[in-house]
This record gives sequence, structure tokens and C-alpha cells, in this order.
Amino acid sequence: MGMTIGEAAVRTQCTPATIRYYEEIGLLRPVGRSANGRRAYAQPDIHRLRFIRRCRDLSFAIDDIRALLDVMDGQAVSCLSARDLTLGHLETVRARRTELEALERTLATMAASCTDTCVSGVAAECVLIEDLAT
Repeated sequence: MGMTIGEAAVRTQCTPATIRYYEEIGLLRPVGRSANGRRAYAQPDIHRLRFIRRCRDLSFAIDDIRALLDVMDGQAVSCLSARDLTLGHLETVRARRTELEALERTLATMAASCTDTCVSGVAAECVLIEDLAT
């Protein structure tokens, strides 16, 4: 007898709706059903859900998770494909970090400009709004 979807959700920190979604899009294989027709999750399903959850926590896209699952399931030619996919994702994360750092600098500059201009509490025109408009 397997676990209910609620028990699987607790063990994997996924919501029941998310678990159903992963099954619907094929990341999780259809699970068996108990005598009353409810899904019955086994330990391999929990392992797979935890794997998917960890990948999502690391911001892997669904298609990338599918490719990683192929490696896990032995359907991919080489585990080097998992490494290559991960390195590609790492480059994406690094690029996003660079963009976020530039955004942080811009926002800090804008806020400092506002602080300097509005030190008395009142300014003829809001420099922050001016910065955003230009």
C-alpha cells in the first residue's frame, strides 16, 4: 500500500496540485491506484519528486529537468549531457546575476539621488520619478 498524495506532498514539500501537474506533463510517471482509486505513491516516486523539487529550487526549466531525468533513468547516452546542461544553466545564472547587480547599482544610485535632493523633505520635482521617466 502506497502513500496518498497528501503524504507524498508532505514528504517532498510539493503541493498535491504540483504533483498532479508533474504527472500530467510526464515528469512523474503515472502512479498506481489503491483499491479506492486514489493515487498510491511508492518510495521511488518520492525520490523522483524530491529530485524534481531540488531541480526546480535550482531554477532548472522543465525541459532541462526532463533531460536530467533521462540521465537518471539511464535513457541518456552519457552523464556528460547532465554536466553540459548544468554548465549551460550555470552560465544563465551568472548572466542573470550580472544583470541583477547592474539593476541594484542603478536603483541605489536613483535612491541616493532622491535622498540628496529631497533632504529637506520637499523638492519641486521628484528626481526619482524624473529618473524613471527618462
